[in-house]
Amino acid sequence: MERITRKTLLYKSGLGFMCVNHAQGCSHGCLYPCYAYAMARSYGRAASLEEWRSPKLVENAADILAGELKRKRVKPERVHLCLTTDPFMVGYPEVGAMSLELIALLNSFGVGASVLTKGELPEELADERAYPGDNVYGISAVSLDEDFRQRWEPGAAPYARRIASLERLHDRGRRTLAHIEPYPAPNIFRQEIKPLLDAVGFVDRIFFGGWNYNSLAGRYPALREFYAGEAEIVARFCAERGIECDLAT
Repeated sequence: MERITRKTLLYKSGLGFMCVNHAQGCSHGCLYPCYAYAMARSYGRAASLEEWRSPKLVENAADILAGELKRKRVKPERVHLCLTTDPFMVGYPEVGAMSLELIALLNSFGVGASVLTKGELPEELADERAYPGDNVYGISAVSLDEDFRQRWEPGAAPYARRIASLERLHDRGRRTLAHIEPYPAPNIFRQEIKPLLDAVGFVDRIFFGGWNYNSLAGRYPALREFYAGEAEIVARFCAERGIECDLAT
């Protein structure tokens, strides 16, 4: 795996939360399209999707983050891994190993980590002695159908394996999240949301959002009504199960 270095790592995203991205590129090659890839291409960091899918590891990420945390008088409550890459991307254990190191580092400074992946969450994260922070571990899953995944998330882990890795952490008492976004409109892929909700119904929090990445969803008649109806199902499911619910449709 190719290595690169950076001068900074910790930053505040346009969404308002603190992030680190310790790799450039992502093997999953999501075709929604991927906003991170579009931005990287516009800034000359990736000439093609093929190049983007061959990620580069920021080899000095831990040293940079340690220095940045030491210099901060007021530490962030939580730092997100990652916004423009995946902390546990398939096929690149080096990225996952760095992710574990960064989570442990954040926790050693009293900073929690939030994690979101389309890969598999390592079982080591259940060890509260190694990762004692107020961490949130999440997966992105918008379907249970493997044909859909292979079409839109070709390099990502199968849904069943993602969910199983999340449930293992939940069963060990860690805080868990299911991120159901971008949920496809019926003209993109027709499915019922209830089986997906049942599959992740053990989590502490569910985030649900629509397909806002390209114009495909906008071609579906009564799109707003469709997402409003799905959001109502999600909200009712969460209320019945005592799950925190965030809706962004």
